[in-house]
Amino acid sequence: MSKTAPDTPSPTQQSGKVTIVASLYNNTYTDALVKAATETLEKLAPDLKIETIRVPGAFEIPVIVEAAACGDPQPLAVIALGVIIRGSTAHADLIADSITKSLQETSVSHLVPVIHEVLLVETAEQAEARSLGEELNRGREAAEAAVAMIKVMSSMDFS
Repeated sequence: MSKTAPDTPSPTQQSGKVTIVASLYNNTYTDALVKAATETLEKLAPDLKIETIRVPGAFEIPVIVEAAACGDPQPLAVIALGVIIRGSTAHADLIADSITKSLQETSVSHLVPVIHEVLLVETAEQAEARSLGEELNRGREAAEAAVAMIKVMSSMDFS
């Protein structure tokens, strides 16, 4: 597990919307990811409106991310949060692979940063370490990445 995340971006006064799409499955962990992401966004980007949409499971995240990316107004970034705990079959790997491909396609085709923190872990302990920890929290890191990407995208000339 990497513990070398980029530095926290400086706060921004950018206005607009960030959409968080999060699974209800494994809610102990996903609720913590949503809370950490929301708190970080409120701190680093106080002028952004935060829209949170909850879906039944991780597999349902990409369709709502796509809908958000097509929305009017389009969000400045979308954060996808979920936790998949690997079992004894290949099901978790298939779901995770599908989600990753779908999120990347949405991001690239709509030029909207999609921050992918749908975690695929081996155990509940790994999920806890990545979602409930203070030092390592993928929800916080997702929000930091979203703010950094909002800054990058706003600095580009797409004309």
